Amino acid sequence: MNLSQARWFKATASASSNGGCVEVADLDTATGLRDSKTPEAGAHVVPRAVFAAFLNDIRTGHYDR
Repeated sequence: MNLSQARWFKATASASSNGGCVEVADLDTATGLRDSKTPEAGAHVVPRAVFAAFLNDIRTGHYDR
């Protein structure tokens, strides 16, 4: 998938001391995720429904163990 025209966003709450965070791009039917410190390393691309389920799991505390 060609991601050269993707618009990448950081969370407004991102404020890590080393400048690193996850960037997200809306890719129509998918969501792109990449490390802001090494964007040239590539991105993970997942279907929108998968990313939405992941966000829902975070909101409901699924990973708070």
